[in-house]
Amino acid sequence: MLISSGAKVNAKDQGMLTPLHRAAASRNERAVELLLKHKAEVNPRDKFWQTPLHMAAANWATSCAATLIPHVCSLDVADKSGRTPLHHAAHSGHAEMVNLFLRKGASANANDKKERQPIHWAAHLGHLDVVKLLVSHTADVMCKDKRGYTPLHVAAASGQIDVVKFLMRLKMGQDIVVTELVNRGANVNQPSYHGNTPLHLAATSSSGVLCLELLVSSGADVNMQNKEGKSPLHVAARHGHFTGSQILIQNGGEVDCVDMNGNTPLHVAARYGQELLISTLLGNGADRSRQGIHGMLPLHLAALCGFPDCCHMLLSNARQIPAAEFDVNATDDQGRTCLHAAASGGNVECLNLLLSSGAKLGIKDNLGRSALHYAAANGNSQCTISLRGFSRCVEVLLEHQASYTLKDHKKKWTALHAAAAEGQVDCVLLLVNREQSADMLDSQDARGQTPLMLAALGHHNDCVHILLEKKANADAADKQGFTALHRAAARPDLTLVDVNNNTALHLACSKGHEMCALMILGELTDSSLINARNNALQMPLHIAARKGLATVVQVLLSRGAAVMAVDEDGHTPALACAPNKNVADCLALILSTMKPYSPRETDTSTTSHFGPILKNCGIAAACGSSGKLCHA
Repeated sequence: MLISSGAKVNAKDQGMLTPLHRAAASRNERAVELLLKHKAEVNPRDKFWQTPLHMAAANWATSCAATLIPHVCSLDVADKSGRTPLHHAAHSGHAEMVNLFLRKGASANANDKKERQPIHWAAHLGHLDVVKLLVSHTADVMCKDKRGYTPLHVAAASGQIDVVKFLMRLKMGQDIVVTELVNRGANVNQPSYHGNTPLHLAATSSSGVLCLELLVSSGADVNMQNKEGKSPLHVAARHGHFTGSQILIQNGGEVDCVDMNGNTPLHVAARYGQELLISTLLGNGADRSRQGIHGMLPLHLAALCGFPDCCHMLLSNARQIPAAEFDVNATDDQGRTCLHAAASGGNVECLNLLLSSGAKLGIKDNLGRSALHYAAANGNSQCTISLRGFSRCVEVLLEHQASYTLKDHKKKWTALHAAAAEGQVDCVLLLVNREQSADMLDSQDARGQTPLMLAALGHHNDCVHILLEKKANADAADKQGFTALHRAAARPDLTLVDVNNNTALHLACSKGHEMCALMILGELTDSSLINARNNALQMPLHIAARKGLATVVQVLLSRGAAVMAVDEDGHTPALACAPNKNVADCLALILSTMKPYSPRETDTSTTSHFGPILKNCGIAAACGSSGKLCHA
């Protein structure tokens, strides 16, 4: 009825879809026939370049596809992703549709833009019937995509055991998986672009045990390393796949194989907290004394990453071997022991385990830092739980008579210097409340700086209060003659406000001090201060505009100043330029009747005029092609 009334059969909607697209997608064969009878275009493309035949293929519309095929010029027409209708049919797993396209002459080896063929998609999604159909029509089982993955790679990675079995047994007709590969057979050791074999990918999958077992029994190299030097056993250790690791070891997997960083599977298991894997590897003779990345032992990594169960496993096993073969105080390339690592990681359980296993407190690293230095300095002030963890580490170390007056080699910092510099309040409290804390309260580092100076320099107010209460010398001077007061003043706090809530930027603008305002903007890192309001609800932009500080206005706009914000008088920054309220009201009336300027009409000459001034103040601002201010 619509067609007879003059409706256009090739009309397109917002998605560029024609009625023929819609009919094919909804499997309406009668509508497809009617539209074709009325001269509907058979190959129109939507916004993804898909034709009605693509729609039919993706939506199991076999009858619609059969109706369309005689009218199309090519069955291998590609959409925006390079996929043909056969790609879509293989992806959806519709064997009848795939068979139709193959019988009508569609290419089984067409590549999309990622060089994936229909068999890649069928293998990845486990559509075994479709894989068999494609192979029977000369699909290349050894084809690779842009990442170097074959259908066997993608099937193994997604745990498609039936597809893996079929590809492995291809052309052999046997129930036992073959070990000798033949033409068009799958190569079980085929590396991808990153050097990963199907066995690497099976080792990553939680459901890939059967695939892994099948690959191993088919001759896959269990010790083949990828481009990072990782073997399948490294990968299994990373993901904690106990059964997979056992299969690999039982079939010749090297437990002490090293990657490009020198890490063994035991290092990897320790790094990721895989306790069961550690037990398996140690039970098969893994060397816990082997040094890996940065010369670290597996115990270093377990302690650093905070895995006490893994530390316990490594230490318990270590006690069963001669002391000469394992030293709990062994150091890495930087001279750090496992105790340093535990203190840096902030895990008290790891720390206690090491101390009870004979870890020595007094060992210094190459920079002269003890474990106490690391515990004092490495807290996270953003996380209360983590902060408490580090203070507990300090507490445990002090209980075990750690020397808190010890200085490192380079900066000559004590633990109190480190804690004060990082603003670790709990750690500072623990240290200054020791009986002989006076010995380090005013201790000077290599620059003559005391803990009080470092706390003041970092604006750690709570630490400053604690140190002053403990009678730290506020007048002590460093080697440059600077006191704690000098250090605090050297890094002003730009967030401070006066009684009227004016920031330093507000005041610089109100006094017309353009260069001062620009210098403040150059130092400003907190973007919220750009739109900070005083008690009169004025932002710096209101005041700078009123004072005629054009360069400051330019920078404020480029930093995201709100141009429509109003003050207590209801004035935007533009209206704030008016000398009095009456003029502002008149200006508002005039502006309300004006058309906005187009970007082409905006004057872009200000950038070149203000550029030298901005550059001298260390501020990057430029004018884009539209005339709007932006960062360069």
